[in-house]
Amino acid sequence: MNKKKYVPVLALLALSLTPLASQAEVTANVAASSNYYWRGITQSDDGAAVSGGIDYASDTGFYAGTWLSNIDFGDAASTSYEMDLYAGFAGSIDDIGYDVGYIYYAYPDAEGDIGFGEIYGSVSWQWLSAGASYLVNAENDATDEEDMLYLELNASFTILKDTELALHFGHSSGDTVEEWYGEDTSYIDYGVSVSKSGFTFGLLQTDLDADDDLKAYVSYSLDFEL
Repeated sequence: MNKKKYVPVLALLALSLTPLASQAEVTANVAASSNYYWRGITQSDDGAAVSGGIDYASDTGFYAGTWLSNIDFGDAASTSYEMDLYAGFAGSIDDIGYDVGYIYYAYPDAEGDIGFGEIYGSVSWQWLSAGASYLVNAENDATDEEDMLYLELNASFTILKDTELALHFGHSSGDTVEEWYGEDTSYIDYGVSVSKSGFTFGLLQTDLDADDDLKAYVSYSLDFEL
């Protein structure tokens, strides 16, 4: 079984930790991508994906939301879509941004119980951010190990006019990684993307022996207030 996602956004590899707005708000997002990757691994069997979500953010820094996408795990699991539920608290202290929370990856139409949850935390400064996610609970058919840690480092720069260059480096480790991918108990994924006006073109790669080809994707995303 394979599984996904930074705070659920298909098109972006960089983690954004800007301070929340001064008033509570509800926003929505939709996106279409040529592939859906999570930590360097396709979640759509190398096919296209359409996703969307709704988010609530209060002036206290609390936020909560949900996000859905079509998926295809092939023979690993019989399920057609993923629904993420998450909540956390984000803000800033002087120039340092922070974000802590919990996310649950659910697969409502799966034949088995394959959902799981992670706690996550991250800090940011100007164009640089770093984060960690750790598996804290899993359904019966998700994994026997419940041992997975993901560390990531992201950078985002503005180049030319209104164009963003994003760099990403991630490291997955733990017995669950070995159970899911059948190789060593750790692997790295890394990538680069360029985004402008909602369009993104990206390249990514992992060091997994069975999935080490350079991959490319294109996507378009749209955010709006409700």
